[in-house]
Amino acid sequence: MANRADSNLDDEGLPRLPALSEPSVAESLPGLARVAGYAALHTAEWGVKTSARNWMRVGKALTNRRDAVALVHDVGQVVGAVGELARQVADGGSVGSALMEAGETLGGTTHRRSSSSRTSDRVVGGEVVSNRPMSLRERGQLLLERSRDVWSSDDRHPAFDRILDELAPDEARILVMLLRDGPQPSVDIRTGGPIGMVNSQLVAPGLNMVGPRAGLRYLEQVPSYLNNLHRLGLVWFSREALRDHQEYQVLEAQPDVLAALHSVKFAKVVRRSIHLTPFGEEFVKVALVDERTAADPDLPEHEAPPEGAAD
Repeated sequence: MANRADSNLDDEGLPRLPALSEPSVAESLPGLARVAGYAALHTAEWGVKTSARNWMRVGKALTNRRDAVALVHDVGQVVGAVGELARQVADGGSVGSALMEAGETLGGTTHRRSSSSRTSDRVVGGEVVSNRPMSLRERGQLLLERSRDVWSSDDRHPAFDRILDELAPDEARILVMLLRDGPQPSVDIRTGGPIGMVNSQLVAPGLNMVGPRAGLRYLEQVPSYLNNLHRLGLVWFSREALRDHQEYQVLEAQPDVLAALHSVKFAKVVRRSIHLTPFGEEFVKVALVDERTAADPDLPEHEAPPEGAAD
């Protein structure tokens, strides 16, 4: 009976592993290394898919201190999981169950490391636990710490990702048109004549040709589009006219402008303009056009909104 029990153990007293497709490979691995060899041979497909990502992490860790710290932590988690796997197998546990448990452990570690930076990480029992939102002060301290990180090369504004989620396709076309064609003319139609000199009333505000010039799909939504772009800090509405007054001759001949002019007995035209803000110009160059267009020195210039000059 003892001989039968002993036949299930190898020369080092460990449980014998199931036969592999290449027995000579398994037998060449001594001791606990056989456990890792068994796992590696039966998870080759997973390794191929993840090896590229892991080498990319190593490359980033060479230039970024925060990535290096995260990589060292995750390697420690992997080493601990493999040690626990070997212990369970040595105690007679199922290799399959041990591998499943190790996979869940490593998967949980990866999930915690990739969770939002708005959670606070604490070390409990040798592993990182993220279970509470970070306070404003903690997030502020983390932001200041990143500002002191001389290894960081990410100069993209963090709001750009959120802005993309809040833009309609037509609004993106407006931004690209403003970058390439420059500021656009806009006019207000107000009451004129003798009464208008004392108390001028607004008849039609912000008439423009942004929709046709940008090739928009929903022309009737242009006022809403411009309001949203202004809300996001991407455009501003100047009370000043463009230097090229020929731009207004075409606009003032448009049907909606003529209809507003003829809707009252006395009317006057107040010329204004629509511009990209410096923030909006940077956003378009980073997110909406290719690098060649963004670097074009012949792009029209956009003025920054002077204090008190924007509506």
